[in-house]
Amino acid sequence: MLLFKNLVHRSQLFLKAQSFPAISCLSQTIFLKMKYSTSFDSDTKYRRFNSRFKTKNYYKFVSVIVVSSCGAYLLKDRKIFLSSDETSSRKPSYPMYTLEEVSKHATKQDRIWVTYEDRVYDITEFVDDHPGGDVIMMAAGSALDPFWITYGFHKQAEVIKILETYRIGNISKEESAESVANLMDPYDSDPERNPILKINAHKPFNAEPPLPLLVQNFITPSDLFYIRNHLPVPLVDEKDYELEITGMGVEEKALTLDILKSKFEKVSVTATIQCAGNRRSDMVKVKPVKGLNWEGGAIGNAVWSGVRLRDVLEFCGLKDVSKIRHIQFEGLDTDPTNVPYGASIPIEKLLNPLSDVILAYEMNGEPLSRDHGYPLRVIVPGVAGARNVKWLGKIILSDKESDSHWQQNDYKGFCPSVDWDTVDFKSSLAIQELPVISAICDPLEGQRVSLQNGKLIVNGYAWSGGGCKVIRVDVTANKGQHWQPAEIIQQENANPGRCWSWVLWRAEIPMNENVNEVEIWAKAVDSNYNTQPESFENIWNLRGVLANAYHRVRVNVINKDKIR
Repeated sequence: MLLFKNLVHRSQLFLKAQSFPAISCLSQTIFLKMKYSTSFDSDTKYRRFNSRFKTKNYYKFVSVIVVSSCGAYLLKDRKIFLSSDETSSRKPSYPMYTLEEVSKHATKQDRIWVTYEDRVYDITEFVDDHPGGDVIMMAAGSALDPFWITYGFHKQAEVIKILETYRIGNISKEESAESVANLMDPYDSDPERNPILKINAHKPFNAEPPLPLLVQNFITPSDLFYIRNHLPVPLVDEKDYELEITGMGVEEKALTLDILKSKFEKVSVTATIQCAGNRRSDMVKVKPVKGLNWEGGAIGNAVWSGVRLRDVLEFCGLKDVSKIRHIQFEGLDTDPTNVPYGASIPIEKLLNPLSDVILAYEMNGEPLSRDHGYPLRVIVPGVAGARNVKWLGKIILSDKESDSHWQQNDYKGFCPSVDWDTVDFKSSLAIQELPVISAICDPLEGQRVSLQNGKLIVNGYAWSGGGCKVIRVDVTANKGQHWQPAEIIQQENANPGRCWSWVLWRAEIPMNENVNEVEIWAKAVDSNYNTQPESFENIWNLRGVLANAYHRVRVNVINKDKIR
């Protein structure tokens, strides 16, 4: 709390010096309230900030003021965020506004105005169509800049051009973002990563390992495991950490990591975690989608150790689950308005003891790294990575799904004909268990490959969600005229229905000595005899999720025997 007081006070002084009257006044009000208040209103709902003292409504305003008030401070080199001279131009023909005038437009009745850098926009007509839902209203009457720092994917030419269509003016020169110089970057405290990872986004950080390295180990080394972050990585002190348990049918409790480790049996589960957008780079070849361009490495297999979720909930008094429908999870990673990442799973995952849902504090025998959820994350084997919430701060038993953006307005599949003008996220189920998938990891697309004894050597992985076991991987080098089964070289010894790990496979495909170029196809079959669709055209969807069509890799063949 002292940190917040200092930040608000310093930002207030800065704003006063820079003549940002409206926000300066508001930040001063909050500073005084924090300074002299000894208690919060009785109806205030508490959330944790990193590990403690996170108040949903109170800190929402503090976060907005601290981050928004310093505004484009971080963005002094704003050229990197603009797509062209057209969008960066002040355009003298536009009227000039002060930030105080902008702050008066924060509702639909008054029109919704926002600023970005030194420009003013009226987004009233856009709000209902915003893919991120109501989150955009948190910036009403103030700056978009702090949100676009956190959600770095906005800083692309397409998004900025859309925003420009709503432009109505400029901020007065005296209050221009060019006068601002320093703002805390929420990503400054992110951990170091293995430099070999292929980065798909810097802020938030998202990266995957090279595919040939991925299939060298049945258990993926922690530093090579793909990283999927939606928000800045929180700084959590284990000494202050507590897991909140609340909701229907349980006594509210706050459990420390020591309690979790000492009171409950430690169990281990070997499970593959995969992002629902894995292999999106293949789907975009049909037509563009919105999402990170995962090439096939957004998957990994690890040994997760911790405690059974069921044991923890029973310790909290859980007996009657007849009215409970969902288990909601909230992380300690938060957006600029202090709203945490969240997701939920159906209660059936808890009721089935074979589902192996655990609260993990170790990965591959070591404490979780910061990127992978330190100090605690939920592991729901067989389910999309988005539901395996990292930096777990709260568990809520409810008759409803999580109201999180990532549960309600993302990670859902749609008909190929649905576009962003017609999509209704409420009409589709949230993705839970993932379909069968495979990938060729070695050789890579476009690679020059030498034959070994007249054979092309191919390596890859295959996996199926929901505990289904991969029973076969088929490969072909002549576009399906002849298929051959690959050799399963590593596989978990588990029964169908509880097989959580991927398989690693290898194929030796005889090649005609005159072939110079070949396209390899791979498809997997699981224990329910589900198989992959042949192409992406009929499974394309606007978010690029569930991208599990045949994997196809074209390579150039070098026949050394023929050369000799």
